[in-house]
Amino acid sequence: MNIELPRINYEREPFSESDLRPDPFDQFAHWFAQACEGGVIEPNAMSLATASADGRPLVRTVLLKSYDSRGFVFFTNFESRKARHIKQNPQASIVFPWLALARQVIISGSVEPVSSAESLAYFLTRPRGSQVGAWVSSQSSVITTRSLLEAKWEEMKRKFGDGEIPLPSWWGGFRVIPREIEFWQGRDSRLHDRFLYTRRTDPGAEGWGIQRLAP
Repeated sequence: MNIELPRINYEREPFSESDLRPDPFDQFAHWFAQACEGGVIEPNAMSLATASADGRPLVRTVLLKSYDSRGFVFFTNFESRKARHIKQNPQASIVFPWLALARQVIISGSVEPVSSAESLAYFLTRPRGSQVGAWVSSQSSVITTRSLLEAKWEEMKRKFGDGEIPLPSWWGGFRVIPREIEFWQGRDSRLHDRFLYTRRTDPGAEGWGIQRLAP
């Protein structure tokens, strides 16, 4: 099979400096709204790349659950590989692959846990099945058969019955605090438009610098 076919030419509108918001979070909100309106399937799905203490990378897809000027938040089991990586090496990169719009948003920065209050507030909004699921799976651990998982599921359903399901101590959120945010727009003949926001770190400096990158 020739994996080069079919080849798609990104015939999109220009994306120029004049289209950019000064703040990358405002720019993200604008593009995210367009992704929601533009038929992108699960626009909050993002590829999350982490690395172990010895530098071995791993990438997987998770869901963005909130964002603001502090960063981008996702939730997971603290025993998962991603959580272990973050404990060892609190740096990450995330990518929103909005292929239907020929767009990507690429974010890199440090990672910190969110507060227990934030984790609980989100946990209470989850469907009941997802709340039970957080108690069932020791994420990323080896299991010999699915029947063990299903048996644990039935056990937890019986345990909680119709009562309130508490937040597990091993489950919560992480926030990616951006150092860089790139907005990538596919263009004709692979002459893509790319703009990189970089957080200013010089003493007394605030805000973000913006540079156009070659495609």
